[in-house]
Amino acid sequence: MFDVIIIGSGPAGLTAAIYSSRARLKTLVIAGASWGGQLMLTAEVENFPGFNDGILGPVLMENMRKQAERFGAEILFEDVAEVDFHKRPFKVKAGNNVYEGRSVIIATGASPKWLRLESEQRLIGRGVSACATCDAAFFKDKVAVVVGGGDTAIQDALELSRFARQVKVVHRRNQLRASKILQERAFKEPKITFIWNSTVQEILGENKVEGVKLKRVDTGEETVLKCDAVFVAIGHEPNTQIFNGQVELDEKGYVVAKNETKTSVEGVFVAGDVQDYRYKQAITAAGAGCKAALDTQRYLEVTA
Repeated sequence: MFDVIIIGSGPAGLTAAIYSSRARLKTLVIAGASWGGQLMLTAEVENFPGFNDGILGPVLMENMRKQAERFGAEILFEDVAEVDFHKRPFKVKAGNNVYEGRSVIIATGASPKWLRLESEQRLIGRGVSACATCDAAFFKDKVAVVVGGGDTAIQDALELSRFARQVKVVHRRNQLRASKILQERAFKEPKITFIWNSTVQEILGENKVEGVKLKRVDTGEETVLKCDAVFVAIGHEPNTQIFNGQVELDEKGYVVAKNETKTSVEGVFVAGDVQDYRYKQAITAAGAGCKAALDTQRYLEVTA
């Protein structure tokens, strides 16, 4: 029996683990077989406070994990197969075992939607990114491609225009889906140009991005565009499949949070990108993990 079971091991989950284990709560982090969240796919992190020269994403996550373990958190590198939040103690199945908890913190994050190209996956962190806020500064005076036509894509293009020499937005349709105000800003920005009715067929380069192969959806014509970075901005998917029917989810599949960290089930809390589709930053996820742990501690004190 654990006081707290934390599902997920990104900045939200590990920060929650640091706080809960330091509060002398018996804490289990079910980290997943691929632990650490999206920062494990990030090279240099320059906007997380406290690291003047930046820090590698995997190193930052390793530091968080060790800090949680230092205070006694138990880390399990298994994927959660199913949960039962209908009665207490809550049950979480991972691997061949079922773990019981007096409380649960959901911190499974969200995953960017990718183009599902072999070249894309190979070059993640080497010019391929899904976060302009995180990585735009690395491409000062370079040529960047943004794939997508919604709010995320145009926000990324505008962010990149502050650094890159040129930003080329590749969209499979002939008009954007982004909000009108974002469209107006993008059309007025001289660094941003649009390539319509086109899809990315391949990202070129062995050890870093050197270009993209494009295909017109109307004519089938293929062209090669030289660039230094590709930002995939076609949306995110919350990692909430196992919580369907267990806690309230919104129409996009994100966990509905009430009073910051509470879910629809008393004793089950939430933190990070699994409920936050607005900010999606490591530091906001870590802050949410802190809040969830403090709220969990208060809940356990009342229900003890």
